[in-house]
Amino acid sequence: MCGIVGILGHGPVADRLLDGLKRLEYRGYDSSGMCTVHDGQFDRRRAPGKLANLARRLAEDPLPGDGGIAHTRWATHGAPTEDNAHPHIVGDVVLVHNGIIENFKPLRDELIAEGRQFLSQTDTEVVAHLVDRELSRGFKPKEAVANVLPRLHGAFALGVMFKSEPDLLIGARLGAPLTVGYGDGENFIGSDALALAPLTQRIAYLEEGDWAVVTRAHVQVYDKNNEAVERPIVNSGASGQLMDKGNHRHFMQKEIYEQPVVVAQTLRSYLRPLEEQVALPDMEFDLAGVERVAIVACGTAYYVGMIGKYWIEQLARIPVEIDFASEFRYRDPVFTPNMLGVVISQSGETADTLAALRHMKESGLTTGGIINVPTSSMAREVDLLLPTHAGPEIGVASTKAFTCQLAVMAALAVNLARAKGKLTAEEEREIVHHLREVPEAMSHALGHDAEIEAIAPKIAAARDVLYLGRGPEYPMALEGALKLKEISYIHAEGYASGEMKHGPIALIDDSVPLIVIAPSGPLFDKTVSNMQEAQARGAQVVLISDAEGIAQAGENTIATIEMPKVHPLIAPLVYAVPVQLLAYHVAVFKGTDVDQPRNLAKSVTVE
Repeated sequence: MCGIVGILGHGPVADRLLDGLKRLEYRGYDSSGMCTVHDGQFDRRRAPGKLANLARRLAEDPLPGDGGIAHTRWATHGAPTEDNAHPHIVGDVVLVHNGIIENFKPLRDELIAEGRQFLSQTDTEVVAHLVDRELSRGFKPKEAVANVLPRLHGAFALGVMFKSEPDLLIGARLGAPLTVGYGDGENFIGSDALALAPLTQRIAYLEEGDWAVVTRAHVQVYDKNNEAVERPIVNSGASGQLMDKGNHRHFMQKEIYEQPVVVAQTLRSYLRPLEEQVALPDMEFDLAGVERVAIVACGTAYYVGMIGKYWIEQLARIPVEIDFASEFRYRDPVFTPNMLGVVISQSGETADTLAALRHMKESGLTTGGIINVPTSSMAREVDLLLPTHAGPEIGVASTKAFTCQLAVMAALAVNLARAKGKLTAEEEREIVHHLREVPEAMSHALGHDAEIEAIAPKIAAARDVLYLGRGPEYPMALEGALKLKEISYIHAEGYASGEMKHGPIALIDDSVPLIVIAPSGPLFDKTVSNMQEAQARGAQVVLISDAEGIAQAGENTIATIEMPKVHPLIAPLVYAVPVQLLAYHVAVFKGTDVDQPRNLAKSVTVE
């Protein structure tokens, strides 16, 4: 959500700022802008909509200046208009902001009572006014920011520049990520390492409550108590090349096709093929003592947690509870001794999940995190980091991060089962064998892309779509429905197949497609029975199963999608492919923005 790039450079910075914004497009946004300081004046360009609109403005009216800040905005307070786009200028101050200032209303009222006028509906402009007011009271820029930060409640990352001091850039973070980049006679700030990759590989991650005073020659970081601190400078390892779709039409399509490789990479770090065991990274606590597990996540990652609940309870016989991160703290959960808290996040910065993690840590829980960005806030704060190796995921709708998270969750479930004495060596060898089959099975599933594309027009015409699954395929039904909603804007719902007759079956008629996820096996007959109940009422069924299942129940469907025959443990990883491809092709057929669907952000860094 939103993105910040700031540069104090040797020469003109507008092109480099624009490049940084392009690297942040994946986070989701609906307007953008940049401002430079030149000859003692601010020069600004802003545009609603896609970054291409800002690029056109810059081509028509270039920005001079060797220092500046830029921003992609995902609208919170105020519509995505040019007036609401960042950067905001107030007097001697220009400012960009990610996050939400929760107490902006009383602050705004206070400023209006003093005669200040606002040009936008944003909470961000309030911060610019507060800093400018401190300057008018005689404080220096650094002192002005230090005075304002304690007054801000909520989550934010800030970038601030000053007309009177063009060699000064101040960044601050609380609940939203911000990094500092170190160059040769020039320095930078950015929302993540990817944005700064072509500028520098030497970065420092600001910690919670930190703020940094940046000049071309020096960087000084202060903590929340305004004490000067040193944050380690690390090599980011981020690629300086812009993410490339290759031969694919969209990033989402590319990332779907990358899954056999990235899942193999992820499993490679957890499987020990010679010992025929599943291993976790070195850790300082014994899983044998875990008596309960609490899983917390949002969106697609939540469905990974749901599948994880099936696996952990079945394999390790440990009770598992799962919560949406946005609800977790507010139900005042009861923690018990020897409880393991697990968070799941692609970005490692999701605000609700990060807050839940901190709540668990404050309550004394040992914590683990299934996270794709090893330098993120969550990755640095969990006791046990369980990294996925999906690589950068640019499409807003998660695909390869989802399946890599599933692979890691399976590894965690197996390790818990072994530690609890619920898994024999022979059973673990069999699981290792099945996990090693996943990449090939996913490649086989991708081989049915053309037939899935042929089904898309039948689904694209629908106003409502239902998904059914049983057991671990129930979360897959939820995930399939979410993917369709996210990128095609068709209303879709996922249901446990046995729940159909308890209400949702009233929605069934011949205009409502029913996507049934039903690999053959012990749950197949029950699922098919529920499917046939819907067919008897006119449902237009698409059955996703293996050859055995399709032979048994494929009649009277409008289409079937054949998957390879796989063990139930790995079925969710393999069946993720067809539900992703179906959503993708429906969206392409409808002509929606697949990679950057409306109203969505990649990383939700506000509650």
